Amino acid sequence: MRSAVVVGAGIGGLSVAGALARSGWQVTLLERADRVRPEPTAVVLWPNGVRALRALGLGAGLEAIATPLSDGGVRRPDGHWLVQPRPIPADRMPVVVHREDLHDALIAGLGDRVELRTGVTVRTVRADPGERPAVGDGRNLIEADLVVAADGTDSEIRRRLAPEAAVVSSGSAAWRAVIPWYRAPRLPADRPLGGEVLGAGYRFISASLGERGSSGGSSRGGIYWVATAAGAPRPEPPETQLALLRRWYAGWPSPIGELLEATDPADLVQQEVRELRPLPRAYGFPAGPGGVVLLGDAAHAMPPHLGQGACLAFEDAATLAALLPKTRLPDAVQAYDRMRRPRAATVVRQTRRMSAVLQTRGRLALRARDVALGTFTPRLINTAAASAAQWRPPA
Repeated sequence: MRSAVVVGAGIGGLSVAGALARSGWQVTLLERADRVRPEPTAVVLWPNGVRALRALGLGAGLEAIATPLSDGGVRRPDGHWLVQPRPIPADRMPVVVHREDLHDALIAGLGDRVELRTGVTVRTVRADPGERPAVGDGRNLIEADLVVAADGTDSEIRRRLAPEAAVVSSGSAAWRAVIPWYRAPRLPADRPLGGEVLGAGYRFISASLGERGSSGGSSRGGIYWVATAAGAPRPEPPETQLALLRRWYAGWPSPIGELLEATDPADLVQQEVRELRPLPRAYGFPAGPGGVVLLGDAAHAMPPHLGQGACLAFEDAATLAALLPKTRLPDAVQAYDRMRRPRAATVVRQTRRMSAVLQTRGRLALRARDVALGTFTPRLINTAAASAAQWRPPA
């Protein structure tokens, strides 16, 4: 029986661990934290992410917890439309899912061939030609035929195998929250949720998780919002951070003020926006009878501006799961590298272009951006959406 060690029990690690186990592998899943728990926020999945989850055998569970995300357009802080709302073709329609619901679905898909070990910090990796790949925590060495590094942006495995890929700040911080329905404001019919508002270095996006009073297969319905602001993360407690957000976004179009007022400090999750520059020189490292692969943020951490981080992680998992049964393991590791690096590079390039637009500051630059936004942003988003819609897992 083939064996694998998956390092990191985030959504990428859980998805690939379950896929390997369902195909007959014995999997050891290592998690640095003492408990495996998701953020109490949500995630947007574009068609490529949905298609990848279906390829991994998780489509039925996803349909029960996902809410379609309609296009609400793009406005300025004064309410002026930069990009009018427009219908989204069905094959390009993203969905939004509560992270805790998604986490539950991934945990349910692990099966009994996955051994989960928490409180394990991987400090070393072995990827030598003549020996089985292995990882160690300073006391024990765990060997396997395949090591999957799904240990996030600060991946220790990537740092040792691809030290050229540095983690850098993208120059902004993001705040996320889900307001449960019992606390969510009731909005007039002419103020629908969805869409985004762009200011000078600031951005606000909101979406509905199901319908009020009925969250479908989820017990965690509500209103999801994301606020992005230029600058470093705030060191203050959540109460102060929320007060700052309310001040920064004061006077922005409805329902931003109502959503921030309904948010509790305990709902708030702050994150520094970071990325890899440059990307790793390789995503697959053959070793002995198998090798080591990088997956998810360990391979291609990027700003969240096009909502592709989780989607690419699921693409990685689906690609690896499709390749492994069809060829020798070292060849599959090399094939994974050849397929994933160009794909990740394309999406990262699109995301950085959007990042440059969103971080525009200064009166003249903003005026030029607003003039160009009506044509540039739809073109960029359409290109990204088309790329997401066209992706297919390996046959």
